[in-house]
Amino acid sequence: MNPNKTDKKNYDELSYYTLAHPDPKFIHQHIVDAYAAQHADENTKPITLAFALVGLYLYLEKNYTGKETQKAHMLLARKRKDWPRFKRPQGRGTFTVADVLKFPPGPARDEAIRNWCASVWGAYEKVHEEVKESMQTELK
Repeated sequence: MNPNKTDKKNYDELSYYTLAHPDPKFIHQHIVDAYAAQHADENTKPITLAFALVGLYLYLEKNYTGKETQKAHMLLARKRKDWPRFKRPQGRGTFTVADVLKFPPGPARDEAIRNWCASVWGAYEKVHEEVKESMQTELK
């Protein structure tokens, strides 16, 4: 599911927004994870998809901020070298980066980012337990 040029352009535009966002929670991490999981294909490295799914899990189910998720990723990278190969679903969520950009900058767009993350995470429902179990011991 390689991104087309429009997807990449939209992602770059949203990245400018999130990187300049004044909230110290660092919402940029959430778009990195959503985009990586939504566009994962057979060429995606296992660590990339694992980090994306862990990031979505931590954000949506554990209420981690982007900063906290980033710290968790660093901890995981130090602890683990072998990454599970999570099965990619056919569909990767109905909400996309283009949908996020339809919302005006500010709270509405920030909520759209969360909705995008939820859409992608929901599409990976069949691996939720596997993601959670693989992180139980790693993040303690």
